[in-house]
Amino acid sequence: MSFYSYKNADPANSPGEISGSALDGLNEKVCIQVQRVYDSCLQQEQLTNKDVTITSYAQVVNKCCCNNSNETTPPASAPVPPITFESCRSSTTDIDISNLTVERLCDRPCFARVRGYIDIPIDILFTDSRCVEYIGKGVVRVNKDVLLSVPDDSIVPYTLEGMASAICVSGTYRGDNVFRLTICVSIILKVLARVEILIPSYGFCSIPPCEEFADNVCDEFFSLPLFPSLNLCENTASDNTTNTGGCGCNNSCGCNRCNGNCNN
Repeated sequence: MSFYSYKNADPANSPGEISGSALDGLNEKVCIQVQRVYDSCLQQEQLTNKDVTITSYAQVVNKCCCNNSNETTPPASAPVPPITFESCRSSTTDIDISNLTVERLCDRPCFARVRGYIDIPIDILFTDSRCVEYIGKGVVRVNKDVLLSVPDDSIVPYTLEGMASAICVSGTYRGDNVFRLTICVSIILKVLARVEILIPSYGFCSIPPCEEFADNVCDEFFSLPLFPSLNLCENTASDNTTNTGGCGCNNSCGCNRCNGNCNN
C-alpha cells in the first residue's frame, strides 16, 4: 500500500491532511538540509518563427498501438525529402543557463539584474516522403533579462537555476536540418542556496508495506461505505414536480429526468 491507500492503518504517522489542531503531535525541532528558494519568477511567451537546428535524429518504431508507446532505433537511412513537420515539445524540464550575469542595483537594495541565455532541449517529430517517422533533437535558445531578489554574499553561495516547458504550435522544414517553429514557452528562474534550516517535526514517518498491483475488482467494492449517505436524498422536489421516494430532480437518487414529474 502507500501513504494514501485506504488500507493504511496508521494515517497519524503518514503525510496527508491534518485533523484537529496542527500543533498536536509536534514533539521536536529538526535541522534539515534543503534547497531554499530565495526568489523565483515565471515567464510565459510565444516565440514566432524560431529557427531550430536538429543535431541528431532517430527513427521511430511503433511498439504498441494499444498504449501509444514508441521506441527509437538508429535510422536505417536518411530522411528522404520532402520533410513534413508533425509536432515538437520539450524533452525535459532541465535547462542550461549560459552567459549569466548578475548586476546588483544601487537604487533597489537586494535586487539584481539577471541576464543570460536559456537553452531548452526539445524533440521534433517529423516524417519524410516515404511516411517514415523520425524524431530529432534540438535546442531552443531564449534570451532572458529579468529582476530577481538575491541574498547578500555568504560563505555558502547562492545559485541561479531554472526549469522550462515548451510545446510547438506549428512548424515547417527549412532545409539543412533547420525547422522554423512557433513555440509556447514557460520558464521558471529560481535563486537557490543549500542551507540547514530548523523546522518543527512530528517525528519519523511510518512507512507502510508496498501493495502488490492486482486486478482485483473486489478491493474497489470493499472500499465503498457500508451504508448509503443520508445527505444524498435529503433534497425535496420542487413545487412543479412529484417527489418520489424523497428525491429531487437532480439525478442523485435514480431520477432519470425532470419534465414536470420526477420519474424513477
